[in-house]
Amino acid sequence: MSKKIIKPLEDYVLIKIEKEEKKKTDSGIFLPESASEEKSQIGRVAATGDSDKIKVKKNQKVIFKEFSGTEIEGGKYLMVKNEDILAVVE
Repeated sequence: MSKKIIKPLEDYVLIKIEKEEKKKTDSGIFLPESASEEKSQIGRVAATGDSDKIKVKKNQKVIFKEFSGTEIEGGKYLMVKNEDILAVVE
């Protein structure tokens, strides 16, 4: 079976979502991911479209708008418009 290659078009950016660190209570108990309703808004740029509007590069860590984009590969990736990227994390 061949590996899928996803290439965004125009001003879209493919982001690999980074999982948040497990949350721990003050007493030291780790909470499962299902205990939090919030989804991560941080990820790494996996690929970009060919538009001149795109200001991010592959492998940059970025913050994107909550509720933006389309989940791909069972939520491992997110396809967002360039304008939905809020910041680069350095």
